[in-house]
Amino acid sequence: MLKSFYFTIFFIGSFNFLKAQHQELGEAPAIWKESHKENIDTTSFLYAFKHGRASGHLRYFFMSTDNEKELSDYYANAAGGGLKFETAKFKGFQMGISGFFTFNIGSSNFLKTDPSTGQLNRYEIGLFDQEDPANKKDIDRLEELYLKYNFNRSSITLGKQLINTPFINLQDGRMRPTEVNGIWMKHQFKKINIEGGFLHQISPRGTVKWYGIGESIGIYSVGVNKDGSKSAYENNTLSRGILLLGLNHNIHKNLSFNLWNIYTENIFNASFAQVEFTSTQHNKRIWNIGMQIFQQSRVGNGGNLAVEKKYMQDKSSFSFGGKIGLDFNNWQTSLNFNRITSYGRYTMPREWGRDPFYTFMPRERNEGLANVYAYVLKMGKGFPKQRINTNVAIGHFSLPSVYDVAANKYGLPSYRQLNIDARYKFKGLLTGMETQLLFVYKLKATRDHIPDKFVINKVNMGLWNVVVNYNF
Repeated sequence: MLKSFYFTIFFIGSFNFLKAQHQELGEAPAIWKESHKENIDTTSFLYAFKHGRASGHLRYFFMSTDNEKELSDYYANAAGGGLKFETAKFKGFQMGISGFFTFNIGSSNFLKTDPSTGQLNRYEIGLFDQEDPANKKDIDRLEELYLKYNFNRSSITLGKQLINTPFINLQDGRMRPTEVNGIWMKHQFKKINIEGGFLHQISPRGTVKWYGIGESIGIYSVGVNKDGSKSAYENNTLSRGILLLGLNHNIHKNLSFNLWNIYTENIFNASFAQVEFTSTQHNKRIWNIGMQIFQQSRVGNGGNLAVEKKYMQDKSSFSFGGKIGLDFNNWQTSLNFNRITSYGRYTMPREWGRDPFYTFMPRERNEGLANVYAYVLKMGKGFPKQRINTNVAIGHFSLPSVYDVAANKYGLPSYRQLNIDARYKFKGLLTGMETQLLFVYKLKATRDHIPDKFVINKVNMGLWNVVVNYNF
């Protein structure tokens, strides 16, 4: 009897649904059931949807790598767009969804290796699909899909979303950022902000799929083990999830600190602390002083019992750094330092985000290294009336020899790097459009003779980036 009742209800509901979808020939399509906002019950779900916010993003990215004359050069043209919709609040709840598509509209052959070194493309491939370099058309991703609950000065978000932390961050230096899936909480006190949660999936920058935590490690280059053999942790790293917790405390207007901890089950635990002091002078000059400490320890078997498949091979790693900066008349300047000690490789999945150190410069990382000395001078100047921002960074990075495989996972030579970044915001008819020009030059900073496989895409090279964004 009960089954017959359910069947009847299902049949009637299905009939009404199909009837609602049916339209006579000649009628205007009404699949989406568009309607105006007025005369909608404010206590209904429909009101929240009709009063939600929609936004869009169009993006064009040109990238070109200029290696030494005898080595291969590369270029890429990427274009794409995306839409996001977030409902208005309904009893504190919100829903959000977004997606993005990318097209390869003219690029080098990423499947072709360099004839003399056998190396593949490094930078441009990240604009598209790391796991399928031949894919030029079907490069799309469901990015955000979440349910958020807002209460007091707090929020809890469940589902696919964006976060920005020292360990897992957007690293948006290509077409799309890194995204995560899980539960994330934020709470704001008067002077303290707390956020954190549990993550079980990641979709790294330059991919179209969603991966389990262990699966996400190794999509990018894997480097070598401490004995020099090729690392085999790709598809062999085991972890059930990530616990992240962060605290930002503004002790007073001139002093603040950030404290973060990440626990990656069966792989590692890492802590990051940053303290910053700001002093404003009567002549409106602002001095900034900062300190950073990073400590990492292996958890469980480091990802796998087999040594050759183990992601974290060292028991621990440690890094510290600092900066001193001066801001005046729309100038921002800073001198930055970082030291990765010789206790072990700084090991943080490249698929998850960029380095959190003061000495980070776009288009290179010091992940996978031990015994590093890094020095970076940064200078920026804003021109508000002209809507122009310029930044220049010059860095020297003293690294272990490329033959010291126990301390140099990816065979990166010591190098000097120059970054020149200029950005312009349009107004009037083109309001919403922004352009960026980023030029990067990296020069080998060691007298050691090294094979070309350690040079191509790493040093003695220039990298051009031209980006056009239109947000609406």
